[in-house]
Amino acid sequence: MIMDLKDKDKRIFPPLSKSFSYAVQGIIHGLSKERNFKIHIIAAILAICTSFILKISIVEWLFIIVSIFSVFTLELVNSAIERVVDLVTVEQHPLAKQAKDLAAGAVFVCAIMSVIIACVIFLPKLAHLFSLYI
Repeated sequence: MIMDLKDKDKRIFPPLSKSFSYAVQGIIHGLSKERNFKIHIIAAILAICTSFILKISIVEWLFIIVSIFSVFTLELVNSAIERVVDLVTVEQHPLAKQAKDLAAGAVFVCAIMSVIIACVIFLPKLAHLFSLYI
């Protein structure tokens, strides 16, 4: 049977709504099943609340938002890499361990960057508030 080019495109490129659905399913999985993603959500909520309380500037908000979503993104990629490695091998293989460790390391580096950005933005404002009450 000869496949129409349009049918082939549908198979290769699912409708946009399906693509969004798959993405949302991945995010929901991360939120519901991944412990570290939950930890990042709590940290993000704290950063957002602190940002509102300290009335940070628009530029500071941009740094906070980029930091939060960078960590979320890398955490999801890390989880995906872990799943693929687990799918490929059940053995304890040095390369499988390296792949998982490198992905986790990327999340950790991004989280450290986010903490540094938070410190640069929040600490001077907190120090100023502290000095007002002393």
